[in-house]
Amino acid sequence: MSKFRVVGISFDHMHMGDLLRMVHEHPGAEIAAIFDPDPQKMASAIETFGIPQDRVFTDFNACMSAGPYDMALLCAATAKHADYTERLAPHDLHIFVEKPFAASIEDARRMIAAIEGTSKQMVINWPLRWVESHVTAKRLIDEGMIGELIEVHFYDGNRGPLFHLADKVEVTPEEVELLKTSSWWYKKASGGGSLLDYLGYGATLGTWFMNGEAPLEVTCTVDEASGIEVDQHAIAVCRYKRGLSKLETRWGTFTDPWKIQPQPTCGFTFVGTDGTISSPDYASHVTVQTRSNPARHEIPVDPLPKGERNAIEYVVGRLQAGKPIEGPLDPALCLTAQRIVDTAARSATEKRTLELIT
Repeated sequence: MSKFRVVGISFDHMHMGDLLRMVHEHPGAEIAAIFDPDPQKMASAIETFGIPQDRVFTDFNACMSAGPYDMALLCAATAKHADYTERLAPHDLHIFVEKPFAASIEDARRMIAAIEGTSKQMVINWPLRWVESHVTAKRLIDEGMIGELIEVHFYDGNRGPLFHLADKVEVTPEEVELLKTSSWWYKKASGGGSLLDYLGYGATLGTWFMNGEAPLEVTCTVDEASGIEVDQHAIAVCRYKRGLSKLETRWGTFTDPWKIQPQPTCGFTFVGTDGTISSPDYASHVTVQTRSNPARHEIPVDPLPKGERNAIEYVVGRLQAGKPIEGPLDPALCLTAQRIVDTAARSATEKRTLELIT
């Protein structure tokens, strides 16, 4: 069988390097081409993965004409997701969008409409979906270990999006300050800010844990740092029929959670009618309390099964088998989460509680 051909579109998001590595290491896939208007953004990937120059493009149309491709990896600035999706959809390929989904519910619906007119699927990748502790917590919740899930508490973020490159290569604080003035992450019009960057994680995985249920209303507040046009800290409270859940995002954690867990701990805490589960990011175990065993006790995480060890392995396998994309990568579920994010952003602006945007 010929290899699954993947084209990388835009290197605005540093996760492009991570995703290309997964493609590079997948025995049934290949990096068929990469595109970015700025050749310097692609230099590291070209060197790391040995991408030949005839597969490197700074012109979008030339890149697409060199196809066909089976799937596009889209790592553009959030505000460009809808435009790029509409440009990619006519090229008869699946579209893999790196988080967050979109800059607005309107953009998210544009993206869904663009792919609905084709025979292909769209995927929204949330890297926390591939964290073993959270997958284990989902299994335990679904098995009824803590009864009915009534609260989801999410606190997550990192030192800031400019502190690391692909493969979590670190950047010095001095370099970060210089980059802030030009980076799309710190520009409101480009979809920057911690709320759009991380609230989607909590809203999307939270909706997954809640089996698709949407909240009734959202209340959100954000910091307003002098000289910065986007938020670096946001707290959203979601009211469900069953109770309250909290989703908190932070650029400026004391340490990055994939290296040293900061305090507060990054990850999820779940409260059910019969118990609780704490699921820190990247942990080797989850911590559980139940009515039958109220003392805190640890349960080792489940290793991710073959075929679901990372986003590319899962998506390529599902697409080649003609199966639908499910869970937090499903645009339908992500649309509910985008409604939460949009309502939170509007709530923070209007400084009041709002019913969930339809």
